[in-house]
Amino acid sequence: MIHTLFQILVFQILFLVVYDFFLKKETFFGLNRIYLLLTPFLGCILPFVSIDFIKQNIPQEYIIQLPAVVIGSNSPELISSGTTFWLPSLLDFWFLGVGFSALFFFFKFYKIAKLYLSGTTEYSDGFKLKILPKTNTAFSFFNTIFLGENISEKNKINIVAHEKIHIEQKHSADLLFFEILRIVFWFNPMVYLFQNRITTLHEFIADEKVTAEKDKKQYYQDLLSEVFQTEKISFINTFFNQSLIKKRIIMLQKSKSRRTAQLKYLLLLPAICTMLLYTACSNEQKAEETQTVQQSDSEVMNKINELAEAIMKKGEMTPEEEKALKFLTTEAQPGEKVYTSVQEYLDETKGQDEADVPFAVIEKVPTYPGCSGDNEAMKLCMSQNIANFVNANFNIKLADELNLSGQQRIAVQFKIDKTGKAVDVRARAQNPELEAEAIRVVQKLPQMQPGEQKGEKVGVLYSLPIIFEVK
Repeated sequence: MIHTLFQILVFQILFLVVYDFFLKKETFFGLNRIYLLLTPFLGCILPFVSIDFIKQNIPQEYIIQLPAVVIGSNSPELISSGTTFWLPSLLDFWFLGVGFSALFFFFKFYKIAKLYLSGTTEYSDGFKLKILPKTNTAFSFFNTIFLGENISEKNKINIVAHEKIHIEQKHSADLLFFEILRIVFWFNPMVYLFQNRITTLHEFIADEKVTAEKDKKQYYQDLLSEVFQTEKISFINTFFNQSLIKKRIIMLQKSKSRRTAQLKYLLLLPAICTMLLYTACSNEQKAEETQTVQQSDSEVMNKINELAEAIMKKGEMTPEEEKALKFLTTEAQPGEKVYTSVQEYLDETKGQDEADVPFAVIEKVPTYPGCSGDNEAMKLCMSQNIANFVNANFNIKLADELNLSGQQRIAVQFKIDKTGKAVDVRARAQNPELEAEAIRVVQKLPQMQPGEQKGEKVGVLYSLPIIFEVK
């Protein structure tokens, strides 16, 4: 999840850099508006887009969940567990931010509603005109123009003409879109920057339309004739915003951009292609999504394990019971049928050989020294050998040194790379010393034969839960 959020942020930064350096000073206001509305959305969805033909030509990494290793007892014990490499959940913190952002959003609506109720209403050409008492405020919101009664009649003419453009172009809908993004992505500074850019662009669009029918010089003088108050509400189109007046005048003086300058928008294509290539190459995203799913399913997996233990205590499993357990623990591959119940699975696979049961495996898993056989045999052999290795090399004296007690859980993730070495070792535990010890032990794993997929050597990710039983 963190990696996905980082991708969204980087992609949106890239889109905004393209806009600021190549497009912002052009007079193609309509195209710029489309760009500013489209690219924040693209930045949010591109991390989840995966192009098959790109992935097929890029060697992939695969992740395998190893059974948990229990150390601290007389012999290494393997138990099936849903515990995996974990990251602290930020979901509650995100919900809290969404709540505060939503409250602030409704507070801004309340301010607009309060102004709406305080003014007198006039109707003209399909829009409402609200005259606000004792103020110089001037802005529009959807089909309503708000004007302070202290504004001179001469300026009111220009303001109304300007704000009518905002209403006709439905600029309030653009700003409302960014307000929703600000609620969902309240932590993302890029959303605020995009909203600032499109607010400025709205003023350029309205100024261009008005000055097409009015004298520009007189319009400049009207802009600078008075100092107006401004309502600080981010999703209204304010006429007199002092920080924008200079930019608006500069843009009004610009000559029309040449048509050839529109080729700059083609820069969006290589930017998107680069992002798609990055998402196709990124295995961190897939690994973290797998971790999240495994974390959410840990309780279910524990129940499955308890069920298996209960069946084994009762006696040997019948073929139907064994198939039922395999159904519960099997991960469907793309293109395989997903069964909705154990009974449907049993009915469908009745009379089939064991080899017909779908397993989530790659063509050839990495091989621990001395292991042989098919994938299942080598996976079992590797699990047992890694358990023995960890049990033999883990410094259990840490329990006394750190004054530990009870059951200590360590979630480890590592990769057997294309050369067969254990690399990229990471660990999480309540105690940093346990994390460091787990990393040290896993890094000492012997050289292995790398995994293969379609004849290509590939990296294989492993998730290894370690349970340290402190007597």
